Amino acid sequence: MNSLLDKYKEELRNLEDSGNLRSLKKISDKDFKVNLSSNDYLGVRKKNIPRPKGNAFGSGSSRLLTGNFQEYDMLEAELERLYSRSALFFNSGYHANIGILSALSGKGDLILSDKLNHASIIDGIRLSNAENMRFRHLDYKHLETILQSKRDQYDRVFIVSESIFSMDGDEANLFRLIELKKQYNCFLYLDEAHSLGVRGENGLGLAEELDLMHKIDLLVGTFGKAMNSIGAFVICDSIIKKYLINRMRSLIFTTALPPIVVNWNIIMLRTIIKMRIEREHVISLAKTLRNKLIELGLKTDGNSNIVPVIIGDSQKCVNLAEYLQKKGFLVFPIRPPAVPVGTSRLRLSICADLDWEDLQDVPKLIKEYCNEN
Repeated sequence: MNSLLDKYKEELRNLEDSGNLRSLKKISDKDFKVNLSSNDYLGVRKKNIPRPKGNAFGSGSSRLLTGNFQEYDMLEAELERLYSRSALFFNSGYHANIGILSALSGKGDLILSDKLNHASIIDGIRLSNAENMRFRHLDYKHLETILQSKRDQYDRVFIVSESIFSMDGDEANLFRLIELKKQYNCFLYLDEAHSLGVRGENGLGLAEELDLMHKIDLLVGTFGKAMNSIGAFVICDSIIKKYLINRMRSLIFTTALPPIVVNWNIIMLRTIIKMRIEREHVISLAKTLRNKLIELGLKTDGNSNIVPVIIGDSQKCVNLAEYLQKKGFLVFPIRPPAVPVGTSRLRLSICADLDWEDLQDVPKLIKEYCNEN
């Protein structure tokens, strides 16, 4: 048995030597004065929101058997009212991203994916029988070059992008993506995980902010970020919804979420659309922090409430995160494979329950550490 484990041990040693070894951590809110690693972007965890009562804690089956309770219909109806198109709910963003593309595409099709798309999207592409290519991050000239040379060779082509990228905090150019998908007759798949709740008049994401929701073929959102819950959904044509119900393996072959969770999602959806003040505060706070980092000569990127600080070396990034933790800031190093080699970083996640007084020391502390190390 030992010989069977040797290769795994060697890989773990290599990860440790490169500063990329991970471990599960025991975290308590009492240990840190400021949490800069949360996806609870609107701070709803600390709000006094009435919890659902009288709902079952188990579903007992998949949605296609006995697990499709009325709460599912209510949630999808609420989403369809907000987005004015068909909606289908899933257990998580991961279930959505591994299942939608692998169900809709196959041999004779092509998937074109932004190079920095989330791992769940990459896994969904791998599960598909379609050909796939990655275009350089936000490089739509590169994307168009691929479309010019490849489009006529395939039946269906899917262009896949996040709207706000989870590790860089930058935005896709939705106008350009829509132009290309129209010009080359493609499906446009957009993951709004990190803009849902934070962007748009009603918090429905970047596509809503730009009045483009009706032009996105497959718009994916998640309840696991700003809505502080679990679950995800796709907004799409009614034909696509019916097809996914019949072909999407991560929907068909998994136990449904309990009705109490789905009911909580209904409550959270109705809550976040009213949180305009929190949305404005988050964006303003992130802008102030980003400007201060730039002022101190630190490398950052993006224009959302996700504020990266690019360090480069993995071990230095680990040490810096530990230094900030000792100062009371809950910050973790982001290292390969989550980001490209040589771009290890701190991912500062700005949430509405913070104020500038909570953050003002962070840029100075990072600068001092980098100067000394």
